[in-house]
Amino acid sequence: MGVSDRAQDTDWLELCRRATEALRGILADAPSTAERVREVGTRGEGGDRTLIIDAEAEEAVFRELEALHDEGLRFTAVSEERGTIDFGDPDTLVVIDPIDGSVNAKRGLPHHSISVAVASGPTMADVFFGYVFDFGTKEEWVARRGEGAFLDGRPLSGPGPKEEVEILSFEATLTESVAKQVGAMVGFAPRTRVMGSLALTLCHLAAGRVDAVCSLKPARSVDIAAAQLLVKERGFAIDLPDRPPFANAPLDVGPHSRVVAAATPELCAELYRRLNSSR
Repeated sequence: MGVSDRAQDTDWLELCRRATEALRGILADAPSTAERVREVGTRGEGGDRTLIIDAEAEEAVFRELEALHDEGLRFTAVSEERGTIDFGDPDTLVVIDPIDGSVNAKRGLPHHSISVAVASGPTMADVFFGYVFDFGTKEEWVARRGEGAFLDGRPLSGPGPKEEVEILSFEATLTESVAKQVGAMVGFAPRTRVMGSLALTLCHLAAGRVDAVCSLKPARSVDIAAAQLLVKERGFAIDLPDRPPFANAPLDVGPHSRVVAAATPELCAELYRRLNSSR
């Protein structure tokens, strides 16, 4: 069995669940904002200032990955805090954001998650497994390429996002950015939401809870690699329109393009047009 075949057969869901349980313990041990806002004094490879809870969360995930490596599995880890770490195989990538929505996490707000994607190559099209766990709602989102998307072990089904947008969810929402963009959405989306976790927002789109998603600054693969697979497995549209095509987006820690997602490619195009009209 080749390395890539072994990676495909690895129980990634069980690994993610073990890491998630460790992260739940870390968050429970630091319940207050004062404990969660402590910084380690450096910036992660993704550019954000690293909080102690970010560092501890990433360490919990890497303990699980290192155990897999000790058992003979080879891969490369791509992490928001550490960057790219070689574990012996450049073609199998594990893309990790230990806490997506870390501002929410440090302030005790519910929407924050772990996001893990596994890919058989260097681009978004190569992702074959995605996992997102919401530490607020305790919901577990999973996708497997060609097998569908799942919420708490049950297939996601039923109505998806509406083609006549009712709820638009913004991400990367500095007040100045929202002020510049929200006017362009009048007539397109009568209601807006801000969750503070791009991974979770995309999961909610896959479930039909919101109808369109856009990030107001370039997104990183660590934020979207897992959740985009849920969107794709449900047959909905997602794009990185500043740097197309989406399938070729590199699985690295750099920000490359804003992301838009909706029921159809046409809605994504209209959303992007409106984003650019306010510039």
